[in-house]
Amino acid sequence: MKKTIDIISLGCSKNLVDSEMLMGLMEANGYQCTHDSDDPQGEIVVVNTCGFINDAKEESINTILEFAQAKTEGRIEKLFVMGCLSERYLADLEREIPEVDGWYGKFNYKQLLNDLEESGDRRQETGDGRQETGVRSQESGEYHRHITTPKHYAYIKISEGCDRHCAYCAIPLITGKHQSRPMAEILDEVRYLVSQGTKEFNVIAQELTYYGVDIDGQQHIAELIDQMADIEGVEWIRLHYAYPTHFPWDLLSVMRKHKNVCKYLDIALQHISDNMLTRMKRHVTRQETYDLVERLRRDVPDIHLRTTLMVGFPGETQEDFDELIAFTKWARFERMGAFAYSEEEGTYSAQHYEDDVPEEVKQQRLDKLMRVQQRISEEIEAEKLNSIQRVIIDRQEGNYYIGRTQYCSPEVDPEVLIPVSDRRLEIGEFYDVLITDSEEFDIYGITIK
Repeated sequence: MKKTIDIISLGCSKNLVDSEMLMGLMEANGYQCTHDSDDPQGEIVVVNTCGFINDAKEESINTILEFAQAKTEGRIEKLFVMGCLSERYLADLEREIPEVDGWYGKFNYKQLLNDLEESGDRRQETGDGRQETGVRSQESGEYHRHITTPKHYAYIKISEGCDRHCAYCAIPLITGKHQSRPMAEILDEVRYLVSQGTKEFNVIAQELTYYGVDIDGQQHIAELIDQMADIEGVEWIRLHYAYPTHFPWDLLSVMRKHKNVCKYLDIALQHISDNMLTRMKRHVTRQETYDLVERLRRDVPDIHLRTTLMVGFPGETQEDFDELIAFTKWARFERMGAFAYSEEEGTYSAQHYEDDVPEEVKQQRLDKLMRVQQRISEEIEAEKLNSIQRVIIDRQEGNYYIGRTQYCSPEVDPEVLIPVSDRRLEIGEFYDVLITDSEEFDIYGITIK
């Protein structure tokens, strides 16, 4: 009997894809896997860590220590750690947490299977004596990926790494240079997931608009999405983590062309003042950013924009912050997240700038920015009253079915609440919903029979 493995996935959706790939690999080789169990029952626990910002690093370390204690108490047999945190801080972690049986980085986690086999839990051979070790069978083309989300939606990672080198960002230090996956491989994965019941595909990367540049010097994101949209059974495609510099405008043509490409774009802008954009090494100007937002809305009139903004970056003045507030009020982003700058060792800003904005000022600015966005979000959601929206149902909670429109990405965006008493709905199915009420971040509706 192979042992049960519980995989704990921390951080972003890109990490989640890695966890799902590892689970598929393990299950293809005879192991049983569970994911994010509140009380892991498996003999082996694998923690997939995040190392991006201080809060994420602290959560990862605390999780490792929690399971190290469980191992000491005999509640689990083995503990392994993988992901961004161990990719970046391997030597320190090995020294400080000796209870961990093995450390793996961002890219060598597949070695965990070999190490488990060599430790005595032998692989069962296939009928012809060969051993299956890959995430994808090279002969059959079959993918081994254990989807942990509801089966009707999945994340598709199209590349790893980033060549942008923004002053504050540690991602290139962790993931290295941008590497695009072959287009045919991505499309094969989408076809496989469609065959398993997946309808919605959230396309993710550290920087998706750079897709293909490392292959032949050209941006191929529009071509990829165009071909993905033509696959029968793909109902929704949603785009995450674009970059404003050298934006591929042909992507907007694809968005207009295909009904199943959601009118949604996640594009992190970070700031608006030329002072901040220069110091952040964003390689874009204030005016170019205004022009970008204007063109996005002009070329795709129905588009919903998600962005991320930062306050408290070294050197941010009150005038810089006032510019950011004015920009936020002008842009009226449908979705927005914000965070206060925290220094990350090894980055350009940590090496060259003094973290000179007091923490209380950072928090005050963050609170004010989010209050502005809260009012904008409330107004935008109220504009949907009496409209009919196509909604996919994710789950049932208490007296409501919980769904999303094309303008809402899983877990981070507003949801649609539909009374259970309205009619019986099926999880993972689409319904036309009349919007009857709204709050700051969620809307309510009833299905049209």
